[in-house]
Amino acid sequence: MGVRLLGLGGCFPDDGFDPWAQHGEFAGDDPVAFFESGGDEPVFPFHGFSGDGAYFQHVILSDDVNGGSLRCSHQRVARDAENVFADGFVKNKVMEFVGPGVSKLSADFRIGIDVMTTETTCLSSIWKTDEKIQEFYDIHGRSEDYKELNPGAVTYYDGMVYVNLSEIKPMIAMPFHPSNVYTIDELNANLSDILHDVEQKALVSLDGAVDYSLQDKIRNGKFYVEQGIIAGCAGGGFENICAAADIIKGKNIGADEFTFSVYPASTPIYMELVKNGAIADLMEAGTVVKTAFCGPCFGAGDTPANNAFSIRHTTRNFPNREGSKLQNGQISSVALMDARSIAATAANKGFLTSATAMDVEYKGQKYHFDKNIYANRVFDSKGVADPSVEIKFGPNIKDWPAMSALPQNLLVKVVSEIHDPVTTTDELIPSGETSSYRSNPLGLAEFALSRKDPAYVGRAKEVQKAQKAIEANECPVDALAELKPVMDKIHETYPEVGKDNLGVGSTIFAVKPGDGSAREQAASCQKVLGGWANIATEYATKRYRSNLINWGMLPFLTEEDHEALSFKNGDYIFVPDVRKAVEEKADVIKAYVVGDELKELNLKLGDLTDAEREIILDGCLINYYRNH
Repeated sequence: MGVRLLGLGGCFPDDGFDPWAQHGEFAGDDPVAFFESGGDEPVFPFHGFSGDGAYFQHVILSDDVNGGSLRCSHQRVARDAENVFADGFVKNKVMEFVGPGVSKLSADFRIGIDVMTTETTCLSSIWKTDEKIQEFYDIHGRSEDYKELNPGAVTYYDGMVYVNLSEIKPMIAMPFHPSNVYTIDELNANLSDILHDVEQKALVSLDGAVDYSLQDKIRNGKFYVEQGIIAGCAGGGFENICAAADIIKGKNIGADEFTFSVYPASTPIYMELVKNGAIADLMEAGTVVKTAFCGPCFGAGDTPANNAFSIRHTTRNFPNREGSKLQNGQISSVALMDARSIAATAANKGFLTSATAMDVEYKGQKYHFDKNIYANRVFDSKGVADPSVEIKFGPNIKDWPAMSALPQNLLVKVVSEIHDPVTTTDELIPSGETSSYRSNPLGLAEFALSRKDPAYVGRAKEVQKAQKAIEANECPVDALAELKPVMDKIHETYPEVGKDNLGVGSTIFAVKPGDGSAREQAASCQKVLGGWANIATEYATKRYRSNLINWGMLPFLTEEDHEALSFKNGDYIFVPDVRKAVEEKADVIKAYVVGDELKELNLKLGDLTDAEREIILDGCLINYYRNH
């Protein structure tokens, strides 16, 4: 697919392009040398670190690009980079995009690619800038803010991904993850086999909750989809929608099951599309054009019918993210594609079609930004506050509940045990119908893990009774009778433990939690339900782990095999002197599974900054700011 993973480390000249990259390969797993293709001897030494302590991955986009492939490469570069998801090659690292190919990509294309870097589990990304980015600033009346960005004369990297844009073909990320990628041509040529593979992978994601089959989507040897959507920050850019209009002009989506919706990324983009006629061309073909809204990306609009298949230029396609509910026996499938191929499929009345299969004359219309649409409607205080203006609160807008500092000793009950390879933030706190509770922490928390483990909330709230009793200076055992034998066992070894030096709450175990968006509610909902910790073999992203920390939750790690854990759902785990362990930066934290005896369990916290330790000790970031 034009991607080569060239290893860890590397030094490149000041134009940011490695002259060996076009004919080099990184050999094996040894991250110390760069090998020329076909050779046995290293021709370039690797340093394996970055001087400022940051972890950088070098993403080189070559300039061997022809117009045809470039039209379909938007977001496909990001899809290509998804190949690094499984082995964590870019996990928690900064991806830097350089190379001659960058100059072939418009600002719109780069934005679409950049949005998708989140799905690689990288921490962030940065791009070299050029005259096309300068033009983007000019169009938006911000010429003075433009700055040229390029790698330094000598720059060290932890790894490199090489992408030849001329080799990229329109691709499709099949359910239920952005990394489940095939070319559209490959899928169409091997429908039965690939759909069978997707169905088998879905058995893991769906836990067998529903019967799942895609074979009925094959009609006369072609793959039929019921819905196409171009939307939001990933797909709803000006150039994407103009190209979609060019593709579908003079055609129509038909009167069958297939529907086609377009959501421009912003209101100024929408207005310009109205002015240049693109909206009219789309609507004439049967497209429903909607307001600038993220909705379909997170299940708050255009939820597909049960068992329907939707192709979307949005960011993610996790199970149920589109709005279906497994607990109600519902399932629909979302696949991610580029906007042009979605429009080509719409022009072909729902039969999956690559944009390269269409003979289209793209107009290449130029974007004009009209600032009046914001100037007329968006309030600007000019930096001067008016304290006389009263903030209006409704009954569904609630403040955060008080949160206790980390106690000396901690007792947590495992209230959910998840053995999926990856647990997404969508599963930790679903989107869609929950959006109306985003200003109501306790109301939103009622949906936590509702699609993965519907009993979680009830279990967590039951255990929370003990912590609330402690905070009221009452006996936790009186509030939660099941604690009596647990505390009796603890007192045999730790007689000094009591309500004055103990915290009681819940934890979940997941193999690899936190994949997907950076939504802090994935952690905060657990916290307001009495969560004190997570236990995992690893965390899918630094973002989720940081959110746990910011809500005063301990991001525990265990080295135990997740299929042979020393604890199970419903067990209590006692962590004596946990506060001292955090303060003293203990490498291993001794904990005990409470049963007929205290069974030792070794936990770790991984690397924490001093500020992160203080946040955990204070109980959450809110308390930290208040105290410091």
